[in-house]
Amino acid sequence: MAKPKVAFFCQHCGYESPKWLGKCPSCGQWNSFAEEIVAPASRPSASTRKSTSPVSLELVRTAEENRIRIPDEELNRALGGGLVQGSLILLAGEPGIGKSTLLLQMALQLQQLQILYITGEESEQQIRMRADRLGLTHPTFYLLAETDMQAIMKVVHQLQPNLVLVDSIQTLTTPLLGSPAGSVGQIRACAAIWQEYAKASHTPVILVGHITKDGLIAGPKVLEHIVDTVLQFEGDRQYVYRLLRTVKNRFGASFELGVYEMADRGLKPVSQPSALFLHQKEEVFSGSAVSATLEGIRPLLVEVQALVTPALYGTPQRTVSGLDLRRLQLLLAVLEKRGGFHLHTQDVFLNIVGGLHIEDPALDLAVVAALLSSYEDVSISPATCFAGEIGLSGEIRAVSRPAQRIAEAARLGFQRIFLSRYNQDIPSRPEIDVVLVGKVEELYQRLFQ
Repeated sequence: MAKPKVAFFCQHCGYESPKWLGKCPSCGQWNSFAEEIVAPASRPSASTRKSTSPVSLELVRTAEENRIRIPDEELNRALGGGLVQGSLILLAGEPGIGKSTLLLQMALQLQQLQILYITGEESEQQIRMRADRLGLTHPTFYLLAETDMQAIMKVVHQLQPNLVLVDSIQTLTTPLLGSPAGSVGQIRACAAIWQEYAKASHTPVILVGHITKDGLIAGPKVLEHIVDTVLQFEGDRQYVYRLLRTVKNRFGASFELGVYEMADRGLKPVSQPSALFLHQKEEVFSGSAVSATLEGIRPLLVEVQALVTPALYGTPQRTVSGLDLRRLQLLLAVLEKRGGFHLHTQDVFLNIVGGLHIEDPALDLAVVAALLSSYEDVSISPATCFAGEIGLSGEIRAVSRPAQRIAEAARLGFQRIFLSRYNQDIPSRPEIDVVLVGKVEELYQRLFQ
């Protein structure tokens, strides 16, 4: 019997080495190599290998993408308009965030399709209990509790479903490799099998993926390259809201956003999320400002709360929730240097309401407004919102898609919005006043003087 080939793979990035290494030369991680048995792939001989030739681009025929429309409009938005035939989709998120609930809820709503749900983590009884809790039934919905890829593919070819759901890719194994489930080699091999099946049968396949403690998708980076679409399901489990972000999509726009509310009977799509994340209080306090942000191409208005108070101890505290701490430190340095505000002796606490994490640079202007409002202990009108990026020299830079931000603010009843004077083609609307500012000092004068 021939001796099996053995290789060492980095469990962090998938780098392959013929011998064990203490430090990965690709990603720099220490003690990340694991031994795996690699099955030699049979290569066709030169006589039987299919010959290929280049084809002119103008001679290639195009065809419309056949999509399966989903009743869930938020999921349709994240997928770019529905499930594309033959697409391979990866849905990743933290444990208990609601990935399995979202997939089961979507599948049970597609009554016209024959669906196969492959579960490697839960039993059929657990899936049935979740379906009963959702209050949904499906006449051609089949469950398969199996982790062996050979047994799974045998059932798949016999059943020939219209949609395959795999929960999760980290639990599957192929006997071609001797490594355990969840290793880099097993994830890569199983994902390649699903990719080949999806393209050959034109059947959409959705894979559930785990994430690491750092928030990255577990397994090799090649897993994200293999699939057509990567969806990140996130949210604070202390809140009822969940965000479905599109990280990659070969059939639509990336960085789209779907919003859900966790309820007793599953996940409820939120069609108008801006109203949920705005302030819900009767009195107006200092340190609160509303930002007109964009998540992908979707406008989203969120409330920023800041608390600036004299430091009682030697080192001032900087605590932030929903924003990068380094971004807050940068904005504080700009206010200190360019605006003359003595914030180095102040404790600063910042929070984005609703448990959201916002990366849009247009949030800067609302953060600065909330900080100045708390510092001066003067409230900002609740009918005012902000959208602008702060530069290191204290200038307020232009942001993308100002028309969409203005339209969303006007729709929600805001009467004034602060924008950068460097924005071009700003539309005029009679129901909202657009205030153009160029520097942080000018913002302070317009708000508090």
